[in-house]
Amino acid sequence: MTDTLSISTLAGAAPSSDDVVAIIGVLVPIVAIVMGIGIAMLGLWFDFRKKREMFQLHHAERMAAIEKGIDVPPLPPEFFRDFKKRNVSPTVYLRRGLMWLLIGIAVTTALWGSGEGKDAWWGLVPVGIGLAFVLSYLIERGRPAEPEEEPRPPPP
Repeated sequence: MTDTLSISTLAGAAPSSDDVVAIIGVLVPIVAIVMGIGIAMLGLWFDFRKKREMFQLHHAERMAAIEKGIDVPPLPPEFFRDFKKRNVSPTVYLRRGLMWLLIGIAVTTALWGSGEGKDAWWGLVPVGIGLAFVLSYLIERGRPAEPEEEPRPPPP
């Protein structure tokens, strides 16, 4: 018994290479956008889960202390702080500024040397960012260091 679909009919049904290139050309930006948003949402979900577990553990500790008649420990200051916020030292601004400045000089030089002199001006964009960071370093290094925030007392 022979199948109604033979290899030749299947080969004729396959899309041409031009169609495949067009399909891939459409799918690449869609996949990039979906993956970018998906990764960001996954990071937010993990951060939420970490905070939720920390609050649940602290709540269980407080409830156990109440049941045993022990004084309830105060809330730790980490509950009132943003986990990702750090005090940035002025040397971080200097490091970022020098990095952007050197990248901008390299891009400007590469575009100028490749014969595309009219496009070399685009290299001045990272140079400007680098100079802004270096200026920020020069301004911030003269200021006294700010003390860390005092934890807020828990609401009654």
